[in-house]
Order: sequence, then C-alpha cells, then structure tokens
Amino acid sequence: MNLFLSKFKNKIDVKGRVSIPVSFRNILLKDVSQKMFCYPSLDAQAIDAGGQGLSKEIYALMDNLDPYSDERDYLSTALFGLSEELKIDNDGRVILSDALIDHAQIKDEVTFVGLGEKFQIWEPLKFESYLQQAQKKVKEQRLLLSKKNRGI
Repeated sequence: MNLFLSKFKNKIDVKGRVSIPVSFRNILLKDVSQKMFCYPSLDAQAIDAGGQGLSKEIYALMDNLDPYSDERDYLSTALFGLSEELKIDNDGRVILSDALIDHAQIKDEVTFVGLGEKFQIWEPLKFESYLQQAQKKVKEQRLLLSKKNRGI
C-alpha cells in the first residue's frame, strides 16, 4: 500500500502552477492517469487531494448510507459537488482552481501534507498553526489515555 507521507512546501509559479512533490506524484501516477482528485476540506481550511483510492473511499462511505437519505445527499453534495479532477502536466504540476485557492486562502506558496490515503494542500502559515494545535491535542489525548490505563 502506497501512503502519502511527510510535508513539502512549494511555490506557485507566475502561471499559477504548483509542482506536486515527487513522492506524491509517483503514487498518483500509479493510481490514476495524469489526474489528481481534490475538493475543499470539510473540516479544515485546506484542500483534500488524492487519486483513485480517495474517490473509492468516498464511494464506499456513500454505499453505507441509505440511497435516499438527506445524510447521503448532503455528503455527496459537499464532496462530489465541489470536487475537481486536476490534470497533472508532464512536469508534475497542476493549476489549482480559484475556488480551491479561495477556500484554502492560498497566495504564492503551498504546503503539501501527507495523511496516509490522501494528502492536503495548505497555505503554509495556516498549516503551521493547525499543526501546533494538532500536536497539543495529541499530547493531551495521550496523557488522558495514559492516566486511564493506570487507573487514575
């Protein structure tokens, strides 16, 4: 299983293109023919992205919901209604749409962050702030779990 790992910062060039990190691009190219599946994250000011594996996970999630339920319609609208397939050029670059850029408040640089089966694209300062919050929460949860395991 190929996982998106680590983080990388890249500049957006004057034509609006950004290079996908080589390790991420290699996974995408194995998974999909020259395309990247992405949508505005539902719970962060970032872009969720991946390949065929990510879209399959979303389809599997939908399959577990009643086909005529509001829950399925809402989730389908939020994910598929705002999703885009971006073409990866021969140099491994994509052009992020205005809608994706606006959602993530990206300017001239992005941070790619591996999340296992998918990755996110962030405005670098927003990611650093989010990372600090995430690390703090993980430490708090680890402490609570440790206390629980010791019977405290």
